[in-house]
Amino acid sequence: MPTITLPDGSERQYDDAITGAQIADGIGAGLARAAVAVRVNGELWDLTRDIESDASVEIVVRDSDDGVELLRHDAAHVLAEAVKELWPETQVTIGPAIENGFYYDFAREEPFTDADLETIEARMKEIVDRDEAVEREVWNRDEAVEFFRDMGEEYKAEIIASIPSGEPISLYRQGEFIDLCRGPHLPSTGKLGKAFKLTHVSGAYWRGDSNNEMLQRVYGTAWSSDKALRKYLHMLEEAEKRDHRKLGRIMDLFHFQEEAPGAVFWHPKGWNMFLSLTAYTRERNEEAGYQEVNTPEMVSRTLWE
Repeated sequence: MPTITLPDGSERQYDDAITGAQIADGIGAGLARAAVAVRVNGELWDLTRDIESDASVEIVVRDSDDGVELLRHDAAHVLAEAVKELWPETQVTIGPAIENGFYYDFAREEPFTDADLETIEARMKEIVDRDEAVEREVWNRDEAVEFFRDMGEEYKAEIIASIPSGEPISLYRQGEFIDLCRGPHLPSTGKLGKAFKLTHVSGAYWRGDSNNEMLQRVYGTAWSSDKALRKYLHMLEEAEKRDHRKLGRIMDLFHFQEEAPGAVFWHPKGWNMFLSLTAYTRERNEEAGYQEVNTPEMVSRTLWE
């Protein structure tokens, strides 16, 4: 008979184990619709996971910081599911939530194109419409390694094999797709909504090591509402208009050249602006009591080692 303590200090008693989804539904229909996870004694859990003993519980809603991060993590899983449906030979690796969005790294010989991103995004929205249940499963580590190796998912098997032996492994299944993850996750893909967009592709070394294979990293952004997504995309458009590389060219301040990647070739107006800013910062530093020094631009790498 668990006693559940809510954030306002009130307590609710239940005859049997209770889930976060059931608690939210008992509080109100609005909260149940907005709920995406539950915090149990400070730890994030799936809404569908049984709470079997006394606990402090907080319902996590989709527009909270934790809620948005959870949406982004689920968007990464839906992205991976979409790619596997479209190109089954592709291997999946990792896909976390990041600031303002998410990404997933894929091992695939053929490079993703802009047209591919549109195709993937459309399939992701189909998966949302299917409203597939997202179910947590606990596996034995060695069995999980063998399972993914049999599927041809060598990268995923390598990740699981690096986990200490005997430690339980949590996998999440949605439709035909299954992935290694600590969770928590949304109760179904439909809860994700469609306030997401794939943005671009870049290269990424497996496990961040330049000696390893180069993977393809698909980036996206996800938000709690269409309004929040539109606001973010508008911000990106405005930032693009103010990109320093574009402004430098338009205002005849500087340019870059292929022969010197990352090096600035200053034009008269730009260099004059640079010197003015340098003089200003020197004046402020002197007023604050700082002294100026100068160090070499090139030194032996052993200095940093």
